[in-house]
Amino acid sequence: MKKSIITLSLAAILGFGSITVGLPAETAVAADKLNELNSQKNKINQQRSGIESEINSTDKKINEIQGEQKSVESEIERLDKAISDALAKIEEKNKEISATKEEIKKLEGEIKVLKERIKKRNELLKDRARNYQETGGMVSYVDVLMGAQSFGDFIERVGAVATIVEADQDILQQHQADKDELEKKQAQVKEELASLETMRAELENMKKSLNAQKAEKDKLLASLKKEEEHMHAAKMELAEEKEILAAQEAALQKAIQLEQARQAEAARQAELARQRAAQEAAKKKSSSSSSSSSIKSTAQVSSPAPAVSGGAWTRPAAGRLSSGFGSRSLGEHYGVDIAAGGTVPIVAAADGVVIRSYYSSSYGNAIFIAHSVGGQTYTTVYAHMRSRSVGSGATVSKGQQIGIMGNTGQSYGQHLHFELHKGSWNAGKTNAINPVGIVPL
Repeated sequence: MKKSIITLSLAAILGFGSITVGLPAETAVAADKLNELNSQKNKINQQRSGIESEINSTDKKINEIQGEQKSVESEIERLDKAISDALAKIEEKNKEISATKEEIKKLEGEIKVLKERIKKRNELLKDRARNYQETGGMVSYVDVLMGAQSFGDFIERVGAVATIVEADQDILQQHQADKDELEKKQAQVKEELASLETMRAELENMKKSLNAQKAEKDKLLASLKKEEEHMHAAKMELAEEKEILAAQEAALQKAIQLEQARQAEAARQAELARQRAAQEAAKKKSSSSSSSSSIKSTAQVSSPAPAVSGGAWTRPAAGRLSSGFGSRSLGEHYGVDIAAGGTVPIVAAADGVVIRSYYSSSYGNAIFIAHSVGGQTYTTVYAHMRSRSVGSGATVSKGQQIGIMGNTGQSYGQHLHFELHKGSWNAGKTNAINPVGIVPL
């Protein structure tokens, strides 16, 4: 995700305490300050528009991803149904195969009976053949007929002989028919079983293919869901940057108003000075002998708190430096930690304007302050505070209390997490620098 770099300059509001009599050169400088503040405000407004476009683009991508998810889910549903159908067909074929095997078993029983019958017929035929051989190839049917006791007996014997001959022929024909039927049934059953086995194998392959397709779709769906989560996280980062930009724009607007007020006050003071100078000149002209009186102006300057350092920066809290800037076992540390027990005030590290004062799930109670030091813009972050005493848009002075040290958000033990960014803060923290050596810690 492209990180927006937010630029903020508040140099114009860091020296409002001193008001000078207006001169043409200073008037030009004051106009330049207002122009610069308005220019930076316009830039921030453009950056906000850019982030708004990114948010809209992200929403569009999220909608596209959700559409793809619905399509994939429909495909997975179709594949699930196809797999269920394939399983049902496989179960059906398994039942048919079982039934066919039972039929084969039954046929085997019938075949066994047929074989036994054929065996007996073979034995009968063998007996007939043996008898035929023993009689020299001719059955003694004449002896059978001649042995008749009467003509009726003769007729009966003729019928019996004819029956025996016909029975031998029937046995031979039946024997061949049974053999043909047996071979036919065996071929049919084997063919049917082979067909069922083939169909089952095809269904198993189809199920395997469907499962593979479903696995791919499940993988794609998981990838899409992960991408959606990433896009939602990116959108949240953009929304947070947008909020910070809005806060910085508001701070700039306040800076413009303060600068305008400062210029108006400077003009008023200049006019008062001009009037006093004219009065003094008139008074001297009218009475040269009168003694001039001197007016002593006493400026009341509040003494800084003992913890406030000289220079542009001061230590933000009392306590020990418990964790430094840079890499550590839990990951990159973009600031320093100052730990102390009890009720410990947190102060602004330099003059500036509060960009944001809010509660964050990670930072806990946090305050962002923009500063301009030596012509360079900085942003300081104060996190995990127990409480906050200034709100967004407030102008703060170096050493001014802004909260109390605490243990809120993703924190382990009471401490101040202090960050220094050269320029503006962004979600990627690309501007974070080590405050040691810049801020007296």
